[in-house]
Amino acid sequence: MTYVDGFVAAVPTENKEKFIKHAKIAADVVKECGALKTVECWGDDVPDGELTSLPMAVKKQAGETVVFSWIIWPDKETRDKGMKQIMEDPRMQEDVNPMPFDSKRCIFGGFEIILES
Repeated sequence: MTYVDGFVAAVPTENKEKFIKHAKIAADVVKECGALKTVECWGDDVPDGELTSLPMAVKKQAGETVVFSWIIWPDKETRDKGMKQIMEDPRMQEDVNPMPFDSKRCIFGGFEIILES
């Protein structure tokens, strides 16, 4: 059954082009490791909340934009194997392809699709 990894992060708005460059490299690696599709979204209408919100979840600071991303895998087994390969790939190492945001404030998780319409 199709499996999805989802990510939300706060990226310094001035790093948008750096983020796109990083994401393009990551997308190539992820697809080589078995993913079907990757999607990167730059926040456009992401309101602050009073109790909870995407900006609060990633501790968004002034001058940052929330990004929402996901990877679609054919199944969890492919994802588990692929993620291991991704973490070992030289193109994903910090000194080669640095993350243009504070990865400690990135939230992520894996999800089994239960409805697709």
